[in-house]
Amino acid sequence: MKRVQQIFNILLPLLLGGAILYWMYRGFDFQSIRHVLLEEMNWTWMLLSFPFGILAQAFRGWRWRQTLEPVGEKVRSNVAVNSIFLSYAVSLVIPRVGEFARCGVLKRWEGTSFPKALGTVVTERAVDTLVVLLVTGSTLLFQMSIFGTFFEKTGTSVDSILQRFSVMGYLVTAICGIAALILLHLLLKRLYIYNKVKATLSGIWEGVLSLRYVRNLPLFLFFTIGIWASYFLHYYLTFFCFDFTSDLGLGCALVSFVVGSIAVVVPTPNGAGPWHFAVKTMLILYGVADEQALYFVLIVHTVQTFLVIFLGVYAWMRLMFISRGCKDEVYME
Repeated sequence: MKRVQQIFNILLPLLLGGAILYWMYRGFDFQSIRHVLLEEMNWTWMLLSFPFGILAQAFRGWRWRQTLEPVGEKVRSNVAVNSIFLSYAVSLVIPRVGEFARCGVLKRWEGTSFPKALGTVVTERAVDTLVVLLVTGSTLLFQMSIFGTFFEKTGTSVDSILQRFSVMGYLVTAICGIAALILLHLLLKRLYIYNKVKATLSGIWEGVLSLRYVRNLPLFLFFTIGIWASYFLHYYLTFFCFDFTSDLGLGCALVSFVVGSIAVVVPTPNGAGPWHFAVKTMLILYGVADEQALYFVLIVHTVQTFLVIFLGVYAWMRLMFISRGCKDEVYME
């Protein structure tokens, strides 16, 4: 029974993401992608976005070191950063398992307590959730007048927007919402399993409380801002790769970024499917043609996913050359 559940947990995200992608791209002319890639796309901006994608993960690794120090766990910067690179790549195969994988890397290479490491991951996620909520609220307030102007100039109403959704569109939205609730249930259930072990519970709680004792709080805040600023720039610069998105402006980028960030909560590999659907919907709202929006989400998500894979392979190879359990090394402050 346990084996069946494990298989189900692996196949469900793949099937969900695949179903959404199939629905979105049914009847799509994939032959035209080659023309867009070779003739219409400005690859310079895509390449310029890569350093920010790498930097976002590096910031996350450096920030993680900070949250580990108050619970008595010192790790090397290169191990922490490479564990993040590897965790994102692993999550492409099994969504969310990367959080456990990076804790396993620290345990194997640094002898770090797995429960404590997991507790600090919970801390990080709590901080990131707060940041997303703040950015979401600020973006909605900032864009409210723009939405009003858009509706006024185009004669568009909320009802007419809703009418553009087919029955399948509503169904996909409902499925994404249900999947998010299922993910929350699975996470709570998994934490409940850990809570049954007193020592593990103690370690997790200690990790959660570690934020109060971070030695350099301004640096922690800098890393946190750096993570999300880098994520945004990694996404925003891709707007300039295409003529049909280059003039949309910062507001559209912020709104679609926020919506996309929320969509990836749905447990599919790298948000494939829900992210495409959410970002495409927002681009259409800002006047991008349906086919062009599909080009954008398909190309951007695919290229950025390849970057995640590359970093994961690099991290795996790099870790092979890093000695294990060397606590006496000099740690970069």
